[in-house]
Amino acid sequence: MRTPSLIAPHGGYLAEQELPVAIAQELRHAFDHLPAIPIDRFQLDDAICLAWGVFSPLRGFQNRHEVQSVLKNMHLPSGAIWPIPITLPISGAISARIKKSRLVRLVHAGQTRALLHVDDIFWQDPEEEAAIIYGTRDPHHPGVAHALTMSPIRLAGPVTLTQEPQWPQSPVLTPRAMRTLIRERGWSTVAAFQTRNPLHRAHEYVQKVVLEQVDGLVIHPLIGTTKRDDVPVAVRWHIYETLLKEYYPLHRTGLSGFPAAMRYAGPREAVLHALARKNYGFSHFIIGRDHAGVGTYYHPQASQQIFDQFDPAELGITIIASEPAFYCRKCEQMATKNTCPHQETDHEALSGTRVRATLEQGGSLPPTVIRPEVEAILAAYYQQRLSDSMDR
Repeated sequence: MRTPSLIAPHGGYLAEQELPVAIAQELRHAFDHLPAIPIDRFQLDDAICLAWGVFSPLRGFQNRHEVQSVLKNMHLPSGAIWPIPITLPISGAISARIKKSRLVRLVHAGQTRALLHVDDIFWQDPEEEAAIIYGTRDPHHPGVAHALTMSPIRLAGPVTLTQEPQWPQSPVLTPRAMRTLIRERGWSTVAAFQTRNPLHRAHEYVQKVVLEQVDGLVIHPLIGTTKRDDVPVAVRWHIYETLLKEYYPLHRTGLSGFPAAMRYAGPREAVLHALARKNYGFSHFIIGRDHAGVGTYYHPQASQQIFDQFDPAELGITIIASEPAFYCRKCEQMATKNTCPHQETDHEALSGTRVRATLEQGGSLPPTVIRPEVEAILAAYYQQRLSDSMDR
């Protein structure tokens, strides 16, 4: 069988920087004298994506010139598309300590997780950054709220992982490992579907329509940092595995975690997610309504329309803009407005809010919009959460 030619990484190469485990083990004590930079989970997610090549062509946290270029033009100084600055905020006290050091270690939960070669220390106004990235200064927006807690002092430079990331979910493939899997499967065209939510029948319908058009489909859920009220990864993962096993052709589908943190930046983040999937070797990426959005901050189609401003060759990955699906009682099947002629009163639609409200109150949902297996997993989760809250 001919080995398929995969889509090129963004910028032409995978910017990977991870020490082999054996070497990292040998050198771990040699790092102890380096200045330590404490990082939170969000920043660790970014460091992993940088070192794994998920954010190729970036090799590390961005410097002042790259940040300004991204904010103003949505392009890197090299000319490559890039929608969101990836920066590392640090405190003033820490910046004073590391000015004479060219190498620092990034520490999370008491462990050195990565090394950073310091190229730049600069000032970036968090309010300006938030207003451009999120299109709002409203502190109730979770992305803005997070941005406003960030120090304006930023550290830039290439990142090298010194400790292999661990997740309770499996698999979580690097871009290189995913590219190997795609070649082994013999797929030439592969679509990725991102979600940070449980899957319902509307998601399933969209995925299977796309699967009619490509060789393979990978469910690629975000497993990095999310809002506290999002359904936990462990619960979602159980749902993904259950659905794939029972309702999808396993030889044409796959599941792997996407280690990025969720920014809730709507259109700009949709572009970031697409470029990351290009690095994984996916030829197609499904963008639904309000992708990466939150609340009513973005027009429902904004995350699809933003791709119109880029030349397809410059973007380098095919975007599939999907319509919201629903169950039509007259058609007696799943459909979208493109295929169903009936009124909204005939449609059985589903939202995360409806699922949560119904299951938290002990109600049930029709099997036309959510698989019974999914409902059972979510009902158990919401009931346990309710029980835990009552015990406090």
